[in-house]
Amino acid sequence: MSSEERSEIIRSESPDPSSHAINVYDTEMEGEWPCEDNDLEPTTDEDSEFFDPNEEAEEAFHGSLSELAGLGGNGVEIEFSMDEPVGIHGQDEDDTETEAPQRRTRPVAVTAGRGGAIQVSHAMIMRLFGRRGDSIGLQLLDGGDEERVAHGSQRRRRTKGRAKLPPVPSEEGERLMADGTFGETRSYEDKLGKRTDRLARRLMYRELGVSMESPTRCNKLISQGLIPSSNADTIIHYDARCYSGQFSDDGNFFFSCAQDFKVRMYDTSNPYNWKYYKTALYPYGQWTITDASLTPDNKFLAYSSIRSIVCLASTDPTLSDDSPLFMDFADTGRQDRYNQFAGYSGFGIWSIRFSGDGREVVAGTSENSIYVYDIEAKKSVLRIAGHTDDVNAVCFGDNSSPHILYSGSDDTLIKVWDRRSMGDSREAGVFMGHTEGLTYVDSKGDGRYVLSNGKDQCMKLWDLRKMMSTDGASKHDPSRYSTGFDYRFMSFSEAEYEPHPHDCSLVTFRGHRVLKTLIRCHFSPPGSTDSRYVYSGSDDGSVYVYNMDATLAGKINVNKATYHSRPKDPDLYNRQYEMRSNRDPDAWKTCVRDASWHPNAPVVAATSWNGWGLSTGTCTTHSWNDGAEEDEGEPKMGLRVNQRLEEDKDLYDRPQQPGRISQFRSRLRGQLVRAADDDDGW
Repeated sequence: MSSEERSEIIRSESPDPSSHAINVYDTEMEGEWPCEDNDLEPTTDEDSEFFDPNEEAEEAFHGSLSELAGLGGNGVEIEFSMDEPVGIHGQDEDDTETEAPQRRTRPVAVTAGRGGAIQVSHAMIMRLFGRRGDSIGLQLLDGGDEERVAHGSQRRRRTKGRAKLPPVPSEEGERLMADGTFGETRSYEDKLGKRTDRLARRLMYRELGVSMESPTRCNKLISQGLIPSSNADTIIHYDARCYSGQFSDDGNFFFSCAQDFKVRMYDTSNPYNWKYYKTALYPYGQWTITDASLTPDNKFLAYSSIRSIVCLASTDPTLSDDSPLFMDFADTGRQDRYNQFAGYSGFGIWSIRFSGDGREVVAGTSENSIYVYDIEAKKSVLRIAGHTDDVNAVCFGDNSSPHILYSGSDDTLIKVWDRRSMGDSREAGVFMGHTEGLTYVDSKGDGRYVLSNGKDQCMKLWDLRKMMSTDGASKHDPSRYSTGFDYRFMSFSEAEYEPHPHDCSLVTFRGHRVLKTLIRCHFSPPGSTDSRYVYSGSDDGSVYVYNMDATLAGKINVNKATYHSRPKDPDLYNRQYEMRSNRDPDAWKTCVRDASWHPNAPVVAATSWNGWGLSTGTCTTHSWNDGAEEDEGEPKMGLRVNQRLEEDKDLYDRPQQPGRISQFRSRLRGQLVRAADDDDGW
């Protein structure tokens, strides 16, 4: 197969704008990634001592150069060695009070290109470089070759690979777990008895009063140990990829966003028995619905696409007029604005969040900026051009205050904004530590802790008190630590991992895969888990649940739970992310893009790209079942339903062969986006 065929990417009619990256993957470069230049430590201020910019040094340099130029010949080869210690190789430069080593000196000789050796003094060489050094090497090549000069100490290589991976368990994470900041830690564990720590045993100890913990502490320990299993209670199938899905703060409401520009809403007041609520449509969307956010009172839902318009829909299913309201974030009160629906989209919106009082919406955009929209004023009241690349994630830092904002960008930085002190339009601080772009940022809601997911395959925990100052961050160029890794089509090897030299995060979590799309991460809720965990979706089809010390607490395998859970239908294929190779591009694949933990019950809902060739989507519910493989009650585990939560027997059909026409295919055939005659009433 030719290189052109190997590097060809099978794309749909419209490229994926959500990828944000400008890099194009070429399989011919696979063996050369990363290039050798990336192995070197970026130049620091320490290198400045090698250069003396004063006039005396410059005069000495030109004088020595003139003397060497008079040697004649097409080229000059200089072979010499400075005084070097004998027998101390490998000692640390910082060692002190060491015995003075013996030194040896080798002569200096210069050979002209036309033959003959010419003696050059040591002083001439030193003046040539303007410095007295310890080791110098010089090579001047003829024939128009490039000059290579190395002087002084060689720049240190940045160590990379598995040896530089963050330690697990993390000491800082263990401290956070021990002091009660993130959940409770048992004061006693029966390690010698090696008895299985089941829920029944914990309840028995609590009721008998023989537990080592207080009743309140015992209840928290019991609740935080109920991690949902991989077995799916219900599998909700969609005819388009699902991009996000979240429970409301009180757990009574759930919404899921799909690529068909529809947001489905469900009543989850009983987290084990959902009821279909209603559907909202984005009528002029581009590519997909990128994000959605509920007001604190659950009365309105805002949802965005890759346009500057955000739709605001009521969640009341009894309203007759269900058309959404439009919030134009490009409208800042100026008269020279464009009509967005007339064809000018202005910019795209990747992330939105409601403020704690529900009066404002913050958005991260494709024009490297953050917008804050006032719903009552019906215009954007703040625009911050604070990044050098797309802003993929935004959120408010405190649920009770709209003043602190967080923004994560493809420029690898998380910036903190205080709206009370933005006279100079500068950020209040910076979180630096990711080496690739950010995919999501989540706040614990206490105005202190922040969680982020990055394309460098790391999830990081940050403390607002340890952020880097604006002046300190301005001294570093974040692009120097980035490799340009394209997360859409490339795989990331731990052998190429390089830690950020100025990482100010508390804990780094690794194990999940942030590939293909902007995968999200969250803090676990305080009600059902006592904020004990952090969790993230993954490209390998699982939800990873981590303890705060970076150890893996649990793993929810969505791919295993949904494998072959619907018939194959060629009409729904979309191979946007499949490379042409010998592997079957139509195989069943799962990429968990988002997950949400119910605030009051041990239930996780995972929204995924899921199906044959990643062409469709699912929303699966997983509950804690104490390791049971089967459910004695009704309905049984793995119930397959459509987007309206109606049990569909066609979903249980055996996979259809290509070309076979069935009632299932006939019903699903057609375009993914239909403005009318839809099963949801649109």
